[in-house]
Amino acid sequence: MKLSLRKILLYILLFLLLVFIAFTTYYCIKGYSMYRYAVEQIPISRIMDDIRSREHFVSYYELPEIYINAVISAEDQRFDSHHGIDIPAIGRAIWIDIKTMSFAEGGSTISQQLVKNELFTQRKHIERKFAEVFAALALEREYSKEEIFEMYVNSIYFGSGFYGIYDASEGFFGKPPCELSDCEAVMLAGLPNAPSVYSPDVSPELAMQRMSVVLDRMVQYGVLTEQESDRIEADAGNMTIIHHAIPAAG
Repeated sequence: MKLSLRKILLYILLFLLLVFIAFTTYYCIKGYSMYRYAVEQIPISRIMDDIRSREHFVSYYELPEIYINAVISAEDQRFDSHHGIDIPAIGRAIWIDIKTMSFAEGGSTISQQLVKNELFTQRKHIERKFAEVFAALALEREYSKEEIFEMYVNSIYFGSGFYGIYDASEGFFGKPPCELSDCEAVMLAGLPNAPSVYSPDVSPELAMQRMSVVLDRMVQYGVLTEQESDRIEADAGNMTIIHHAIPAAG
């Protein structure tokens, strides 16, 4: 009886494995087709050239180090070591999507988020997740980490109508990114997670809470000490947030 039960369980597990393989293969093929179609319409190189040509483009080496560290801590702590995808994070996101059928999980790496924003629609579905993987891998084959990072921060939305780190820095604090204080830089790093919610001129309390989350992650990943985090959070009490409209290009 026990042997039969083991066999039944083995067959069930084998069946579930085959279903998983078939499911993954199906969406992998659909995702690859979506990726190929997207890059045929708009090559990744054209997207990168377009971002670089925008007015007030800020290079990686013009960004404050604390801002770079804060973004990586908040969005993609293994950014410097992976090749476009974070396997544990991708597996977790896909599994949650399958279980909930809500497609709630977003891009898990900076590279995925960049290609998602520039190549694909924002409608969440499983094949787009696979398409992001193919696009992120292609992106990292052609561009350095510094180039990918600067493309990302020069194109993402920060809330209150500000796209890109320069406009967000000038718009919220009236200064270019290179002049940001530590607390200003950390606050900006946290906004793209939910810009309509955390925009500091709309919800300053929530923006401060998000900044605290980012600081906690920076301490957790060894980027800051507890003392440095406490000092930055204390300095945030004197931070002045404005809303300065950025003139349209041209």
